[in-house]
Amino acid sequence: MALKQKSAEAPADAKKRKIVSFAKTDRGVEANECIKIFLVSSQDEVVSKEGFCIDPIGLNQYFGEAGIIYGYKDLKINIWLSTVSFHAYADISYASTADGGKGITDLKPGLENIFGEALLDKNEFLQTFSTESQCVGNIVSAGTVLGCYSLNEDGDSSDAHLSDQSTVEHQIVRMNLHSLPVGLLYSRLVPLTLLLIDGSSPIDVTDPGWHVYFVVKRVRSHSADCDLRLVGFSLIYRFYHHPDNTRLRLSLILVLPPHQGLGHGRRLLESVNAVAVSENVYDLTMEEPSEYLQYLRSCLDTLRMLDFEPIKPAVNTAASSLMDSVSKKPSKSLADPPAHAVEIARQKLKINKKQFLRCWEILLYLNLDPKNLKSMENFRASIAARAERDVLNNDIGVKGKRLIEVPNDYDHDMTFVVYYPLGEDSDEADGRFDDENGADQRKQLNKMIDKRLEEIAEIAERVSLLRS
Repeated sequence: MALKQKSAEAPADAKKRKIVSFAKTDRGVEANECIKIFLVSSQDEVVSKEGFCIDPIGLNQYFGEAGIIYGYKDLKINIWLSTVSFHAYADISYASTADGGKGITDLKPGLENIFGEALLDKNEFLQTFSTESQCVGNIVSAGTVLGCYSLNEDGDSSDAHLSDQSTVEHQIVRMNLHSLPVGLLYSRLVPLTLLLIDGSSPIDVTDPGWHVYFVVKRVRSHSADCDLRLVGFSLIYRFYHHPDNTRLRLSLILVLPPHQGLGHGRRLLESVNAVAVSENVYDLTMEEPSEYLQYLRSCLDTLRMLDFEPIKPAVNTAASSLMDSVSKKPSKSLADPPAHAVEIARQKLKINKKQFLRCWEILLYLNLDPKNLKSMENFRASIAARAERDVLNNDIGVKGKRLIEVPNDYDHDMTFVVYYPLGEDSDEADGRFDDENGADQRKQLNKMIDKRLEEIAEIAERVSLLRS
């Protein structure tokens, strides 16, 4: 860097004056504010600076203190992520750099923490559109096709380049992540899971228990050429269940943003359900599903249970009980499902107990008249009773036990007493809200119950539309 040479001697009056100035504090810029990420499917989209802009979450966690980037003026980072090979290129521009007291943030480690070895320079990145154009097709061709389907994709922006003679088909392909090529492809997909799924983290691809279900779009032109593009994927783990069975756990489902809202997530979930039933696993569980994934799961499982004959008598009986007077023992829900209904649904539909109870509530709601105030009041009471047992760890109506904290000479947070009230009809039997935090606990519980009732009504409406 060239420096201007200072004059040999300053004027005498200048020597006498002292100019005091304060450096401007570098406030930096948040990573979320200066980084944009685009999904691109061709070189032209990169050159013309076009592409599908995604809305990432948690970018700040990869860059410095509190996600603040220091030392750059007018910093802009455009990241291009190929939907062909899933490599990435970062285009970084800024007006100038200066150390404003907090140094100049090194951008490379943060970007590598997200994209790893998939981060390339511009020339290498552009070449991948030709050198790895068959990347997805070559890998998934070795997988097991679970199903094929077609969709009305008028809203799919990725189809704008297709000719009228092209045919589009979607396939769901299952593969073992333990395979080296599949593991390599997954490693390039990890950045998308980090950017789009809250709380996501990479998995161990060397563990043979992991499987991936790919959704691929197969486009065949009039010249018989076939192009395969990845639309989405899900991760499934198979683990042992005593004494001689296995369980499936769905870890995540991700549909790429350009293809969201078209039904691909539903198809993936239906395929996982079908595999669970056909392979007669113990049941299917989910690992901390997002609100939307839980919503989708509940819609599909409720639809399955609506047509499941073995539990229909139990549903009708429980719904009828809610049309009668409120029980003298509100802690014991009249609408709880019988054990045999829970078990038969697990055996035949592979729906675990926790999920069964969610769908059971929706089934009851569908069998009630929302305009009948008495039945809806009873329904709310049944939801409240279950919430008290499940959320507050209160076995009212089952074992009648209570848990209260008591002080001691060491650590009052570590001491508690479990007891049984003398009479089930006593005031104590109404709940454990008898300490100084009881009012707040009751308030929070009521909020949770109201939210659950809204969710039930929303899912019930969606299920009714899907059946019509």
